[in-house]
Amino acid sequence: MTDTALVQPEQRRPGGALRFLWYRQVDHYPDTGPRLWYLAIAVLATIMLYYELYDAGTVSTDIIAQFHMSFLYYVYISVVGNALGAFGSLFAGLADRWGRANLVVYGLAITGLLILFGIPNAHSEWAFAIVLVAVSLVEGVILVATPALIRDFSPQLGRAAAMGFWTLGPVMGSLVSDLVATNTLPHLPPWQDQFIICGIAGLGVFAIALFGLRELSPRIRDQLMVSIRDRALIEARAQGIDIEEGLRHPWRQMLHLDVIGSAFGISVFLIIYYTAVGFFTVYFTTIFGFTVPMADGIGNWFWAFDAGALVVFGLLSDALRVRKPFMIFGATGAIVMTIIFLTRATHPTTGYYTFVWMISVLSVFLAITYAPWMASFTETVERRNPALTATGLAVWGWIIRVVIAVSLLVLPALVSSATPLVTYGAKVKAIATKYGPQLATLTAYGPRVEAIARSYPTQVKALQSIDPTTLATLQANPSSSAAIGKAVSEISAGLHVSSLVALGDLVAVSKVPKSDLAYLAAHGAAVAKADAAIPPADLAYVTAHGTDVAAAAKQTPSQWQHWWWVCVGGEVVFLPLVLLMTGRWRPKRAKQDAQEHERRVREEMAKLGIPTAAS
Repeated sequence: MTDTALVQPEQRRPGGALRFLWYRQVDHYPDTGPRLWYLAIAVLATIMLYYELYDAGTVSTDIIAQFHMSFLYYVYISVVGNALGAFGSLFAGLADRWGRANLVVYGLAITGLLILFGIPNAHSEWAFAIVLVAVSLVEGVILVATPALIRDFSPQLGRAAAMGFWTLGPVMGSLVSDLVATNTLPHLPPWQDQFIICGIAGLGVFAIALFGLRELSPRIRDQLMVSIRDRALIEARAQGIDIEEGLRHPWRQMLHLDVIGSAFGISVFLIIYYTAVGFFTVYFTTIFGFTVPMADGIGNWFWAFDAGALVVFGLLSDALRVRKPFMIFGATGAIVMTIIFLTRATHPTTGYYTFVWMISVLSVFLAITYAPWMASFTETVERRNPALTATGLAVWGWIIRVVIAVSLLVLPALVSSATPLVTYGAKVKAIATKYGPQLATLTAYGPRVEAIARSYPTQVKALQSIDPTTLATLQANPSSSAAIGKAVSEISAGLHVSSLVALGDLVAVSKVPKSDLAYLAAHGAAVAKADAAIPPADLAYVTAHGTDVAAAAKQTPSQWQHWWWVCVGGEVVFLPLVLLMTGRWRPKRAKQDAQEHERRVREEMAKLGIPTAAS
């Protein structure tokens, strides 16, 4: 069989020195080296894209503060981004007809430019929102194209490990964004610098993909490949594949309960994951008082353990040739750990490393579930039609983005008090830390001192001019002529008035109730000193927002706890939907299926005259 025999007329390589800019098909199933290279680029592209998408979460509090946006507005940016990303995923369903690689390559170019130039130069909350939503739209496309490439280059018997590596994309994207923020924010405080670093890296990955990424021709990728030993048979079949027939009515072929139900199940299961991506920084800084680098550091543990577990349990799933037991075990563990995690919401003194071990274990259970699920989902789609893998993944991409958008619409309703903490909490806390004793004095005594001052403005001014010793003598002996004379002199000198006027002020002071005079004598000077020590702008800020922040600090922990229960609900819903997916429960039966498949492959190869050694 010659190479040209496998190249159909409509797929012959176009001429021109720049053909690599568009034409990326390979017409043979590649050897191990090139295949792993293409898989590595697909994973690297996914990591980069999610790094770009999640970078805002590491500096979310700074972004909200600079643009003076409410927490609700920030959440709605994610809502709109996920909604448009859902339709981007539907568009990517065309990858079954147009191919996958160019969607990935030029998607990376677009997002790299938006991150490097668009976001750092956004000077309003609207400009920031538009650019971030545009990135989400492109992410919706690549969300479908990259796992389709992973499926194309990985037989079913190695699918979970391959999908585990693909799932490193969102996980490692989160880890990279947190690591970069943790290590650069102390030296590069402006939040824009995070996007400049990210954008430069994104364009670098685009360059790698531009020259290095390839994809299988439709006649090769449209077939079911269980084992790498199927390679020779698949290439022999390719000559007779009717591409158009396999692509007829794509949505009708994919819109079945097993595809839709399993996609919905994983979408609600991952509500906890997407909350962690977008709001862990907000949660840990506002509820527990961690700094932004500390909150990002907790995220580092989460993503690191998740990444390692994805690969380990993907390999284990392939070795045992089953998916469903891993999904059930992982989801059950995730439910338990999420419940343990949510109990700490109302314990603001919970330590840093307590959260580290909690979310690390939680992330492992999420990984145990997700890598086998991705493998099982692509196998479920292949059971319907292997030529429509991208269409099936587009259904999943649309559903998961819609679920995320809806959940983000619900989140502000349950965590309604987060806005004061996110918007004003950091500055109020900084002022309170710097001027704690003074604010305590003003809080304890200021209201009554101010009330007395409003009722007796003239008397208070006069009273402030009298020496405390003189005032004490007058209170003990109001008829003391010496004390009266000294008080008149002090009022005259303090207020720059004549003795006669000063005497009238002193008479007015004598008409103030003794309890008020005693209160002013005891606390008036301390209140005046505290008031003078705090800059007027800071005092005005605390006066305007301190009460709201204090009230929110009491309400928000329990509200977040309600949201974590919603996440638990999503994890519970996932469990029965696992039953819709393809695959065995017992490794023994799965091994028997693989042996039966190999027998049929050998028989078909013999009929086609292909030597067994070629397989």
